[in-house]
Amino acid sequence: MFVDRAEIEIEAGRGGDGCVAFRREKYVPQGGPNGGDGGDGGSVVIRALDGVNSLVQFAHRKHWRADNGTPGLGSDKHGRNGADLIVDVPPGTVIIDVASGMTVRDLVSAGQQVVIARGGRGGKGNAHFKSSTNQAPREATKGADGEQRRVILELKVIADVGLVGMPNAGKSTLLSRLSRARPQIADYPFTTKFPNLGLVSAGMDHSFVMADIPGLIEGASGGAGLGHDFLRHIMRAGILVHLVEPAPTDGSNPTENYAIIRKELSDYSDDLASRPEIVVVSKAELPGASQVRDELQQQISREVLLISGVTGQGLNELIYRIADQLSARATG
Repeated sequence: MFVDRAEIEIEAGRGGDGCVAFRREKYVPQGGPNGGDGGDGGSVVIRALDGVNSLVQFAHRKHWRADNGTPGLGSDKHGRNGADLIVDVPPGTVIIDVASGMTVRDLVSAGQQVVIARGGRGGKGNAHFKSSTNQAPREATKGADGEQRRVILELKVIADVGLVGMPNAGKSTLLSRLSRARPQIADYPFTTKFPNLGLVSAGMDHSFVMADIPGLIEGASGGAGLGHDFLRHIMRAGILVHLVEPAPTDGSNPTENYAIIRKELSDYSDDLASRPEIVVVSKAELPGASQVRDELQQQISREVLLISGVTGQGLNELIYRIADQLSARATG
């Protein structure tokens, strides 16, 4: 089960109460106050961790709470601090505060973390309140409540390259040919229900991560289908590889399909629409694929590659074209 968005409630631990106590030793007349402080409540920490690749644990558990601090004791004994709660999420998780709608932190890399809710301070014992005019204070303070907040965890896949295009454009087949990823492949729309990642080798010393983004449809930027869910994952990609199917099963026009997807990218984000893009006509083994490539190339006035995930035609050229684009982006 792949989950890439979840809303949860976070609660830090409450601080322990301060203690009211007095010395009772036999040979200490008029023993003074010796009530200890309460322990601090545990905080809630959200941490990005390699090996975690989904937010599925948050689909079944909506409330996350750290330990409370324990009360202080006599003989100036400090209460135990509550243990912090460490919540692990995949790298690429964005934390959004529900109340304000503001992004709290974007945990892009493994090891990054943020204290999302701080534990309450422990209360003061009566030993703190002794003075020259109050030799036997009977007051102590309560522990403070820990912070509470509702947050949205939103996963944006981290990839160097994002494969985009209409459903059944051949993205999953291409990813399976270029990497060891094994996405589900079938002849019906929306075979891919969530992004798949694969590591692609481009020579002895170079590689890049490619993401197969589920097929977009017209109106995706407005939420049609699962548009927002799909488009969110492309935002991490450094460059886009736009696959165009030469003979769509629904009888639509391939060049018009390209224009539709470009419009959806632009409507969703100007930044996304301005990313470097390699345009590719897939399924070169089909009759008419070369003609579609020529028509599209003329329409957009730049080079369009022709590949086949089945026969392997043009795959090496595509890999090195991607590697060159990523290198240029890194140095630029």
